[in-house]
Amino acid sequence: MRVREWKDILEDVTERSVDPDGWRAIAGQRRNGVGEDMYIGHPRVGVYQLKTYARNPYDVKGIGAQVARRIDDELDPLFPSRDDDGRFAVRKPIEDKNKAQSMAKRLEETIKVHADAPTTGDDFFTDVMDAIESPAYGPMEFDIADRPDRLNSLSDTFEDAEKLLTSELDDLIEDDGIDRGFQ
Repeated sequence: MRVREWKDILEDVTERSVDPDGWRAIAGQRRNGVGEDMYIGHPRVGVYQLKTYARNPYDVKGIGAQVARRIDDELDPLFPSRDDDGRFAVRKPIEDKNKAQSMAKRLEETIKVHADAPTTGDDFFTDVMDAIESPAYGPMEFDIADRPDRLNSLSDTFEDAEKLLTSELDDLIEDDGIDRGFQ
């Protein structure tokens, strides 16, 4: 298992050539300490574990690793299904001005169509993701104030990765002095 910066993991996710709506995620508070845990997976790509913390409101740091090469029958129930309410998306920034303007026009047209026609929230979300060409999106379970039970189950399933990533993140937090509070 190779531990890398969390942004590198998300870059891997955005560069995968798989169906973009096949991704699923679950996230919440860390078991102990500052920060959040997240698992993001796709049946054909596998599972990534991320651990992050906000150094300040404008600077998020963290680490991650690929912990499984596919989502098998044992892992599948630990991730949200398409019927779950929460959603997430990952998108690389658009650097070309013309492409950004074209995408903004498509997004505006998509919103107008959905404003004038009867539609569902899922249809609207999917159409918006298509308009902005999101390479990864899907259902997500997230609890900002706690830790979902399925997140605990994933952490227990990948116990060795959990220990290694926790240790690495704790070192980052200590190096930044985040664990000491305000002085």
